[in-house]
Amino acid sequence: MSGLRHLGASVAFTFAAGAGAAALSNDYYLRIVFMMCIYYLCGAGMNVLVGYAGQKSLGQAGLFAAGAYGVALLTIRTSMDPWLALVLAAVISGACGVLIALPSLRAKGPYLAMVTLAFGIVVEKVVSEWTDVFGGASGLFGIRSMTWGGVPLTMLQWVWLALAISLLTHLLIRNLVSGRIGRALLSLQADEIASASVGVRVYRAKVMAFVVAAVTCGIAGALVAQQNQYINSDFITFHLSIFILLMVLFGGVGNIYGPVVGAVLLTVIDSALSSWPAVQHFAYGALLLFALFVMPGGVMGVVTPWLGRRTKLIAEPAPRREIALRFSDNGTGELLSVQGISKSYGGVKPAQDVSFRLQRGQVYALIGPNGAGKTTMINMLTGLVRPDSGKITFAGRNAVGMLPHTICRLGMGRTFQNLRLFGELSVLDNVMLGRHSRMHGGFLSSLLALPLARREEALARSRSMDLLGLVDLAHLAHAPAGSLSYGLQRRVELARALATDPQLLLLDEPAAGLNPQETSELGDLLLRISRMGLTILMVEHHMDLVMRISDRVMVLDYGVKIAEGSPAQVQANPRVIEAYLGSDVELPSVETPAA
Repeated sequence: MSGLRHLGASVAFTFAAGAGAAALSNDYYLRIVFMMCIYYLCGAGMNVLVGYAGQKSLGQAGLFAAGAYGVALLTIRTSMDPWLALVLAAVISGACGVLIALPSLRAKGPYLAMVTLAFGIVVEKVVSEWTDVFGGASGLFGIRSMTWGGVPLTMLQWVWLALAISLLTHLLIRNLVSGRIGRALLSLQADEIASASVGVRVYRAKVMAFVVAAVTCGIAGALVAQQNQYINSDFITFHLSIFILLMVLFGGVGNIYGPVVGAVLLTVIDSALSSWPAVQHFAYGALLLFALFVMPGGVMGVVTPWLGRRTKLIAEPAPRREIALRFSDNGTGELLSVQGISKSYGGVKPAQDVSFRLQRGQVYALIGPNGAGKTTMINMLTGLVRPDSGKITFAGRNAVGMLPHTICRLGMGRTFQNLRLFGELSVLDNVMLGRHSRMHGGFLSSLLALPLARREEALARSRSMDLLGLVDLAHLAHAPAGSLSYGLQRRVELARALATDPQLLLLDEPAAGLNPQETSELGDLLLRISRMGLTILMVEHHMDLVMRISDRVMVLDYGVKIAEGSPAQVQANPRVIEAYLGSDVELPSVETPAA
């Protein structure tokens, strides 16, 4: 659905809900609608955290408490306007989100879930036991309500306010996840190493997701406290965290409409079973199991394929067209200098005092037997592995100690020995992720869909389509990357690396798993790319490909450089023949690349 159509549909739905609420004369039913909005706010942020960033959290009750008690203390103990107190409560919750996000830099999976669970339990105990500040079980009374025209809001007006905030939240989150930030978050869930290699700042993106979830949950808590004019520790339980998680899973994790469906359905179920707590808890457990094992995509995962026109993922092949691309105009000279690099893992030494230099605009090959240290060298160059000693100078800067996303931004792109595609994302989204570090719109620009963000999104899409045309995959742009054959996935990964606008392209066994025809086509493509101004360093076992396209070849044997020179020189080196192929085997003859 396009932006304008989605905006119109969302506003129409909200107005219809508001009109329906106005027709209700019973405050109990209005309260149910109000709580639907509250739970939606909690679920919308949680969906960003779990469904997009893939971070597990069981501490949302603590963030709900941060907003609720924040607004309570601000309005009870100061003369602050309740509207301003609501805004500050959101800020307080966001700060708590940063606090709870810090362990995510080290903890993952179930360990992260335990850390967030501990946060929620600590908050629950603090508000229960610190009676002088938080009132304990007795709670805090006299929280000032919102007013309009000097008169406290009625229950219907509270519903309208909650609907308006929910609409704004939905639109902002959709802006956020449908562009650069959303792709970055989805890449975290798929593969953090690949995400960093295309320029995503992994830790910052995680913290961002936690803050979004914290702010929306804190606003929900603040609204509940102000509407009730009372809050106590009974509101802040582990049950609330489970309810929020269940709501996201049941509605459809990773679907922008999932929290809406989950909030409506589970609030109705919660109200219907409120008189039977034992049955209520049993129902939640049954729904959670049902969502996990029967409907892993939630309600929206079941109904989405049947709504509207289904998109045709694989189109007919598009007519070939000549694509004018240029990757580097930095002329000639030295691009990369490696001096005395060493790395050891106990008794294993994949790099022993290795030195070499790469000149701009040439194709280099790094060869050697299995275990020679070739992939370790690539990983050291790209920041995934830190060398024990030595110096790496890239484009005039010392790259030792730089994080992978910084090295990518500096102009070093790479592919992996074992494919690291984001398989659930489309081919186009995979390549657009390569543009992440070249897009300058930040969080606020994406959140508000400012002209800068829209303009950069359009440019990134156009550049990515050009690159897909270069690798002859434009007709598969909207197919899931994981659905393609192995050889085509190799091309997608190459296009994604090219999308980073590298000065140096590192290819780790790009021909692995390809048949002879595909290998020959890859060689033609790499020659074409090198003529576009790109320097290439390639790790490869296919010697016919190496000798055909390389300007220089370097040979490693158990971490030691044993030879370097032109393909002809390496081909004639007895030490290379003995170490790499055996003393009785000759390398393929050298073919001069076509001009």
